[in-house]
Amino acid sequence: MSEQVIYTDEQGQPIDMPQNTGGIYQSPSNDSKADILDKIRPEAIVEMIRHKLMGEELIDGAWQKVEALKFRSLSEVGAWELANLMVAVSSQNVSISKLRDDEIKPRLRSIVRAAMYKMLRNWKVYGVKGTDQFYYVKEIIYSNTLVSLKQSEGAGIRKMIMGVRHEDVRYNEQPAQKKSWGESLFRPKQ
Repeated sequence: MSEQVIYTDEQGQPIDMPQNTGGIYQSPSNDSKADILDKIRPEAIVEMIRHKLMGEELIDGAWQKVEALKFRSLSEVGAWELANLMVAVSSQNVSISKLRDDEIKPRLRSIVRAAMYKMLRNWKVYGVKGTDQFYYVKEIIYSNTLVSLKQSEGAGIRKMIMGVRHEDVRYNEQPAQKKSWGESLFRPKQ
């Protein structure tokens, strides 16, 4: 008798072994839910957006100014304040919440509106050099906020985490003996 691990999707249907494991896969432990929860970090994208708004690029593990973007980038204060608006909804807490569409849309509009007001009011401090930057920043904030809030629609991520389970499937490798049609029909199963 040997053990075999069978990977299944959310409906219990068998799927292929995860790729890039080098043939070695440790079956999920009871800590799988905690491991998945630790990997949900929507605030990480907000930090990246903040640096990108300042005209920085990640090079060899460090954020560096891109000279060509210095006239199109926002100031540190502007990028920081706009990113803070997104952090409110780009969190693990929000991701595992259960929101409805009628809660998501007003919140999304409110955050985008606040960002636009902040940019208008503080355009000099933020380093705004043209009206096109308003639309550019609006689209970035809208997209990130929408995706962050939609993750929690109907408790999608929460359901996924709760659906993680650990199963050991064992089977016997001995081939089944063939029985005649009559033998299998009229004899009780053992």
